[in-house]
Amino acid sequence: MRLDVFSHVYPQRFYDRMQQVLPDGGARARLLYGVPSLHDMDRRFRLMDQFDDYAQIVCMSGPPIESMGGPALACDLARCANDEMAELVARHADRFPGFVAALPMNDEAGLLREAERAIRDLGAVGVQVYTHVQGRPLTAPATLGLFALMAELDRPIWLHPDREASHADYTAESKSHYEIWFAIGWPHETSVAMAHIALSGLFDRHPGLKVIAHQMGGTIPYLEGRVTNVWERLGARTTDEDYRSLRQAMTRRPVDYFRMFYADTVGAIGQPPVECCLDFFGPGHMLFATDAPFGPDQGAGYIRSAIAAVEGLELTAAQRHDIFEGNARRLLKLGEIG
Repeated sequence: MRLDVFSHVYPQRFYDRMQQVLPDGGARARLLYGVPSLHDMDRRFRLMDQFDDYAQIVCMSGPPIESMGGPALACDLARCANDEMAELVARHADRFPGFVAALPMNDEAGLLREAERAIRDLGAVGVQVYTHVQGRPLTAPATLGLFALMAELDRPIWLHPDREASHADYTAESKSHYEIWFAIGWPHETSVAMAHIALSGLFDRHPGLKVIAHQMGGTIPYLEGRVTNVWERLGARTTDEDYRSLRQAMTRRPVDYFRMFYADTVGAIGQPPVECCLDFFGPGHMLFATDAPFGPDQGAGYIRSAIAAVEGLELTAAQRHDIFEGNARRLLKLGEIG
């Protein structure tokens, strides 16, 4: 089976609520409103039926729930999304064998309550977060507790990039041009969030922590040499913070913390990028995913390219099986599907 671990939805009731909350949409929301198979399951199933032996783990599409309103509204929207995704899984378990919970990341207590409720009561296979929380790192005190909880529950965190056009390319400007915020900004956001998680000691404090970095781990696999060389001397360029003591406390080389992430195959268009990702993370830490239903040909283009990229890798049959489904089954604690 090809088990797609990063596939987006807008359940219908949530979609209706979002249109009320964000009636003008904004640039990203208007784009999402134009992808009907996010919420129209008949269209979604026709897309999926183009591919044999194919199923999806579903998670919410952006923008982040916490960007839609204050803590009370975000908690309400997260509950709505998770309840409805759980219903989708219950009704269509052969197509959607699991869902990833949405969280109200602007509510310190609410996000932990919703994570526990979604996993323990609704059966979520993990939670999705974005690479920052309204401009603050995920490792800030208000959201740091999520990592301890997810390690305790032994469920992975899906890490999705987020940056808007209002995030300027230069400090003297007020916006990003040429859609740089999306084309280059999103991989950068993923890499920055990974660095905060990797270098802050979270993997040492929570040995069971599992994080899936969207879109093949941002830029980290392509910058392996720089990541290795710069952070081997962590603290050498900094005088106002004592990074050298942090480096001394690490139980492994800095670059090896980055290899503890899992990476999906989203963006695997052509062989060189996915081969680089495989070389960095290894076949045991790669998961098949497509970003469906986004992409060309109403989503089918990304699915085709991701399948072809994995099929084109030099792997044993067992390693290919692991990337397509075996790693996900173990990580998400899934049995046989269908």
